[in-house]
Amino acid sequence: MVGLKVFLLVFSLFSFAIISLAVDSIGANQSIKDGETIASADGDFELGFFSPGSSGNRYVGIWYKKISSGTVVWVANRNTPLSDTQGQLLFADQGNLVLVNSTNGIVWSTNSSSTTANPVAQLLDTGNLVVRDGSDDNLGNFLWQSFDYPTDTFLPGMKYGINLVTGLNRYLTSWKGIDDPSSGNYTNGLDPDGLPQFFLREDSELLFRTGHWNGLRFTGMPNLKPNPIYTFEFVFNDEEIYYEYELIDKSVVSRMVLGPDGALQRFTWVDRTQGWRLYLNAMMDNCDRYALCGAHGSCNINNSPACGCLKGFVPKYPNDWGAADWTHGCVRKVRFNCGEGEDFLEYSGIKLPDSRHAWYNRTMDLKECKKQCLENCSCTAFANLDIRDGGSGCILWFGDLIDMREFEENGEIIYIRMAASEIEASRLSKRKKNLKIIIVTVLSVGFAILGFCLILLVLRKKKKKLKMKGSIQHDPGEEKNKERGKEDLELPLFDFDTISKATDNFSQQNKLGQGGFGPVYKGILEKGQEIAVKRLSKKSSQGIDEFKNEVLCISKLQHRNLVKLLGCCIERQEIILIYEFMPNKSLDSFIFDQKQSILLDWPKRFQIINGISRGLLYLHQDSRLRIIHRDLKASNILLDYEMNPKISDFGLARSFGGDETEANTNRVVGTYGYMSPEYAIDGCFSIKSDVFSFGVLVLEIVSGRRNRGFSHPGHNLNLLGHAWRLYNEDRPLELLDEMVRSSCNTSQVLRSIHVGLLCVQQSPEDRPSMATAVLMLSSEISLPQPKKPGYFTERNFVEDDSLSSNLDVASTNSLSMNNCSTSIEVMYINS
Repeated sequence: MVGLKVFLLVFSLFSFAIISLAVDSIGANQSIKDGETIASADGDFELGFFSPGSSGNRYVGIWYKKISSGTVVWVANRNTPLSDTQGQLLFADQGNLVLVNSTNGIVWSTNSSSTTANPVAQLLDTGNLVVRDGSDDNLGNFLWQSFDYPTDTFLPGMKYGINLVTGLNRYLTSWKGIDDPSSGNYTNGLDPDGLPQFFLREDSELLFRTGHWNGLRFTGMPNLKPNPIYTFEFVFNDEEIYYEYELIDKSVVSRMVLGPDGALQRFTWVDRTQGWRLYLNAMMDNCDRYALCGAHGSCNINNSPACGCLKGFVPKYPNDWGAADWTHGCVRKVRFNCGEGEDFLEYSGIKLPDSRHAWYNRTMDLKECKKQCLENCSCTAFANLDIRDGGSGCILWFGDLIDMREFEENGEIIYIRMAASEIEASRLSKRKKNLKIIIVTVLSVGFAILGFCLILLVLRKKKKKLKMKGSIQHDPGEEKNKERGKEDLELPLFDFDTISKATDNFSQQNKLGQGGFGPVYKGILEKGQEIAVKRLSKKSSQGIDEFKNEVLCISKLQHRNLVKLLGCCIERQEIILIYEFMPNKSLDSFIFDQKQSILLDWPKRFQIINGISRGLLYLHQDSRLRIIHRDLKASNILLDYEMNPKISDFGLARSFGGDETEANTNRVVGTYGYMSPEYAIDGCFSIKSDVFSFGVLVLEIVSGRRNRGFSHPGHNLNLLGHAWRLYNEDRPLELLDEMVRSSCNTSQVLRSIHVGLLCVQQSPEDRPSMATAVLMLSSEISLPQPKKPGYFTERNFVEDDSLSSNLDVASTNSLSMNNCSTSIEVMYINS
């Protein structure tokens, strides 16, 4: 975000020429004087003299003409500025384009070795300034082009890399400052040693490495993937090595820039806000810092600390490692001696190590690759070169393995050589783990059956009471869900005494809150680990089904935006779930509290919206089973130490097979105010039901107001209707919480409101999928117009007040729609 602000400031502080020559080129006897410009044929780019910011120096540059006339993409004399307005750009003898000062001294030149008597300098529609022979009918034969000498901007159609025949290396160099385009301290360019990869450097210090090209993307950039904005490719042959991209829609303006602060970022232009929108950061987080964890260390941003040693390795200097100095990395527990029994351990989800000194073969398969590594005593690891179609090619590493990290998606597999004793220890550990899983599974099933029997006894005593309040009909869909749940849990079991001690015997001082399942307590285990303990209340409307469902759904889910289930306890007629501790509690305790809400500025709120969307996308699309949460709400979004959101409470979730997207139920569960109309009325739930709940959450986060109970002096609409009304009256920013208006990014707020309204549309077919919603939030693709949201009809507050006295805070409820179109009858089943 800092980089974005810097660039918006940079590109709003220029002084440009004001007279256009209305042509795109100049010939041998023509010139461009200070105050004159030429423009590309389509009018997208302009070339002339300018002064950046408060500087009085004059430079020749190229900038966007149709959009922001302050965005410079190339500078000719960046290191040799003019001190007055007497400069001219013209052709010298031999056909070189030169910039001269008031005394006709040459300040800058194309310095081309090719000569011509009839030179033409032309500004192309791509923003490329080219010099060609005016007598040559082939307009593509360039004697010189600015695309070969980029400054800080990477444009579509530019070859970003090295010509191996001529030695020409096209790389980016940052500006020195916002008003100084001279060469700064940061560069980003291709290093052809070993397997080619791009490096970001500050002077000579390495800051970031893209990794090599694996056929689909750079191994260190998992977020580089097919998108609706641009296509990309990497060319690697005997003559050239380069990366390039082309815009899919020519009306979209996008560029990659290396900022004065070293941030390598992609921006897209937004006509609606008349500003640049950050689309992509090359460096995602701290784990992208080059060699952060040293040799044989691996970085995982979800761990604390982030750095850890690979299996079979230990910190080289334990004291330094404990003080968060990971520079010296890790060393092997047991050195291999190139003897019998040596083999390789497999690591998956990895950013492959620095490959500058690696050896590679394009045709060798993985089996041959392993054999080649074993036969060379200096070989430490191997992997596939290309991951397409199951993998092909071979990479061998020799010596230390540098700059590795773990990815949640799009990581790769590497095989690291280990001594015979370490291999045997790993196999023994694996056998013990499998045995432990079997034992835990048997015990889990036994305890579950025992617990189930105990619950049945309790339920029988409650049967008459339940019949008086309403009946729960059998849902055949639930049986289908349970059948899928008959599998090993691989979940640690905690004994009751341990949990009791950790929570100080479930003391009130450690109580964090109360939910439909029961109370939640903070606990501290003997080794100091903080935990959250969810204890089933004997009066809870939820029971063994919800407990089993939560365990089955979440035990195997791993995502940074999902709360992590650490284990469970089924002992002494207790049903307890143990989670990672979330110190900042739930989202509702911040956004709906006048004092606390000020702590969530707009950047944090937008981060939370994006985090929830990615977590929900994982549930709907990327997890082993398609999971519908069915109770997504502000109180089920927990916040960690850095205010990162984590979706919690999977007691009401349902899992589907990969080809299923919806189901019906006679037992409607969830929370009023977040449930989609088709679910509340007809019991039909799908991934689009969660999308509706997400849309409600987005509008609540933006406004700081609850959907349920929302009131406005001008109408009787709920929050969704109020937001839609403001949108149609072209006043959407009035929805924004006053607490964050000073910190807001207008384009982000408008896009969030727009996406929220698309998600809460009445018809499920009109709502976007979460994959589309994530893309909408993270890019500047055009958005469709939202239709009326669900529950748009104005409410009768007299009727609402009469209903509210019967409502409970529990999540499980049964709903039915009466004949009155202005109200929903809500009947809760209380135990």
